[in-house]
Amino acid sequence: MKRNEELSKLTTVKEWDFLVIGGGASGLGSALDATSRGFKTLLLESHDFAKATSSRSTKLVHGGVRYLAQGDIGLVKEALKERGLLAKNAAHVVKNQSFIIPNYTWWGGIYYKIGLSVYDFLAGKLSLGKTQYISKSKTVEKLPTIEQRGLASGVVYQDGQFDDARLAINLSQTIIEKGGTAVNYVKVINLIKNDSNKITGVIAEDQFTKQQYEIHAKVVINATGIFTNDILNMNNPKHGKFVVPSQGIHLVLDKSFLKSDDAIMIPKTSDGRVLFVVPWHDRALVGTTDTLLENESFEPRALEEEINFVLNTARQYLSKKPTREDVKSVFAGLRPLAAPKDGSKSTKEVSRSHKVVTSETGLVSIIGGKWTTYRKMAEDTIDEAVKVHHLGNTTSKTEHLSIHGNMKPEMVDRTNHLYVYGSDIPEIKKLQQSNPEFSEKIHPDHPFTIAEAVWAIRSEMAQTIEDILARRVRLLFLDARAAIDSAQKIATMIAKENGHSPEWAYEQANEFIELARGYLLTPYSPRSI
Repeated sequence: MKRNEELSKLTTVKEWDFLVIGGGASGLGSALDATSRGFKTLLLESHDFAKATSSRSTKLVHGGVRYLAQGDIGLVKEALKERGLLAKNAAHVVKNQSFIIPNYTWWGGIYYKIGLSVYDFLAGKLSLGKTQYISKSKTVEKLPTIEQRGLASGVVYQDGQFDDARLAINLSQTIIEKGGTAVNYVKVINLIKNDSNKITGVIAEDQFTKQQYEIHAKVVINATGIFTNDILNMNNPKHGKFVVPSQGIHLVLDKSFLKSDDAIMIPKTSDGRVLFVVPWHDRALVGTTDTLLENESFEPRALEEEINFVLNTARQYLSKKPTREDVKSVFAGLRPLAAPKDGSKSTKEVSRSHKVVTSETGLVSIIGGKWTTYRKMAEDTIDEAVKVHHLGNTTSKTEHLSIHGNMKPEMVDRTNHLYVYGSDIPEIKKLQQSNPEFSEKIHPDHPFTIAEAVWAIRSEMAQTIEDILARRVRLLFLDARAAIDSAQKIATMIAKENGHSPEWAYEQANEFIELARGYLLTPYSPRSI
């Protein structure tokens, strides 16, 4: 996956069948669906793949227990099917995760056991395991750091967990392997229309060189998530607001706050939200919130009230009480919720399900949805585009399409942090052996090696320090201080690989450090490592 090779196709291909705008879950899914049907497909991402919402999730592949409580059976059933498919198609980044609901009332255990048995039933053959009621003592045994005062029982259920940004990279690799084209840091700045006011392509700009490209396509797909309104505005300045951004934040704590391979699910907090404490890359991930915002951003920041809510709720359920100083990293993401059709600001209609909308100009937009159902969202989007644009009778091929890196579940060794690379692990090990420097750790407190950074540059289209430390090895999300300490080392490595000057590396490091400080709750200055 080399950016220069992908970029060169922008001038050599006269017309694409599909041009997909957006390199998050829905865009990558749509491009893969179109490519696997045999269409000449191009995906353009203005930043890095999964830069926005798609790298900032709760890392769950799930049907949505709370949607079941709301009676949205259709959404839950669809998501449970997709959860099962994803576990088979990308076994290296998706795993079966046990969740425990701690009950502090006598009736809680019975209530959640019944509800989650329905959840299991809806999953059918793709169920990940049976829900179980467990005693107080068994709950404490499984969750040693749970608050024991008033604890009555526990309910264990199975759901999926994954690494969102790693899956996004694997999807982009799969698109290219299947004959499609995907390139990051190319921004669509305008739409091209013919005399009949139909879209026939885009004007796009390389964000590094500022070179502009005129690109023609039979179909343009708007899969820009929280930025959907921007492209719709480019298409028609009078359009209504189709997407409402809702912010969710996560705090990352040391594993000592969980001390378990089981996750905690708190079904009802003080304001009715669901809260998770999930083991993720040897850390405890705590979230999330649901705060409707006016404006979208590529770098949303956690609000004080959100931070306090997550910390206070975690303190109620954990025997070791987390403080601001214990937070290794805080990150915020914006969900692209489908707003009411009339574009009003009413939120009662706001849904986690997705919609495909075709404009009079032929622009096809995918709105809403979530990571778990990305494949079905993509299938629906391409089905609609094929029908509206009369591109013949084709059906989706992605239901059982193996994603780059996929391995048999029994072959995945999760005790080795390299497991997220799946079938690419031998290549990483080869790099480690090729150069003593490559086998060194990026940071002494974390297992990631320089070889992984080199692999990201050479084979995963990583262009910046942030691409590597946020979305290829996840260090920024796991430990922002360690990421700050590693900035100069990674900048030097990128400069060496790509022929940049020492001045470039210095500027890049400072730029990244400034960004990374936004992931901390307390001030921090870099130290040499």
